[in-house]
Amino acid sequence: MDVSAFTFHHLGVAVKSIAKAIPIYQDLFGYELLSGPFDDPIQCVSVCFLGQARGEIVVELIAPLGENTPIDRVLMKGGGAYHTCYEVENLDETLATLKSKKCIIVSGPVPAVAFNNRRIAWLFTPTQQLVELLEKQVSA
Repeated sequence: MDVSAFTFHHLGVAVKSIAKAIPIYQDLFGYELLSGPFDDPIQCVSVCFLGQARGEIVVELIAPLGENTPIDRVLMKGGGAYHTCYEVENLDETLATLKSKKCIIVSGPVPAVAFNNRRIAWLFTPTQQLVELLEKQVSA
């Protein structure tokens, strides 16, 4: 699977460890480190910015700097925003590849009324982020 096949569709993402999260984002989705990490003692977090070579959307990874940080509650629920969504050409092939990279498929593929019956699937990444995959075309 060519990671450039992912089109970011819908972000800050809370993670327990930036050092552990960066290589996972690179491997799964083809992200590159744009800048950071930077420690922000006022916010009690460390952040870095990731982007894809196409330069469309930037993702900020946010990790705690010690205990009692603003993102603790988010991390207690598994971290991150509710989800991110990627559009892909071949949903079945993409799911098979991501499953081999330790992603857990939690739902789908199923047609989605909101997307004119294009199929969607939901999965958890190794960083416990909920991801929605949206197939670019309606399946026959």
